[in-house]
Amino acid sequence: MISANYAEIQSVLTDEHSLTDAAEAHGTLAGSLCSAPGYRFEDWLLDILPEGEARPPSARVLRALYRHTAGALTGPQMQFDLLLPDDDRPIIERAGALALWCQGFLYGLGLGVLRDAANMPGEVSEIVSDITEIGSAAVDTTQSEESNEEAYAELVEFIRVSVQVVFEELAPLRDPPPASPGAPFH
Repeated sequence: MISANYAEIQSVLTDEHSLTDAAEAHGTLAGSLCSAPGYRFEDWLLDILPEGEARPPSARVLRALYRHTAGALTGPQMQFDLLLPDDDRPIIERAGALALWCQGFLYGLGLGVLRDAANMPGEVSEIVSDITEIGSAAVDTTQSEESNEEAYAELVEFIRVSVQVVFEELAPLRDPPPASPGAPFH
């Protein structure tokens, strides 16, 4: 579970004059952690804040989100969660935030090792295609609220698991190979 909720992160980003909202910023973080070697907290701030810096109180909140997200992706328990509005918010708001999260994730992937979509390992190509499609999805007003809620929950879970798959699949591209024993140091 993320320590700060969507509204708190949104408030921090607004205070820092971010050009992105909380969902998109978190998507960017997740995508970058999946694909950018050595992606640091400072790199994320450069991607989401106009000056690339946050005042100390904001930096503490954002650093906690960064650490939680990085830890959830690298941990063994599949604890990764998307930062989205609470379930008591209207479905249209949550669906819009999910679309922004997807757009941020794709942007973050593009910042790292995924320069050529044709050479993506394993299931990454299909996942990227699916997340691209979800990023342009909207609430179906012809369906019942219950149907839309179920569809939303399924999409969130699909993305949550897919991000973990992408993180694992891209590990060989993201992490440099270990030095061979006896290899000379330069």
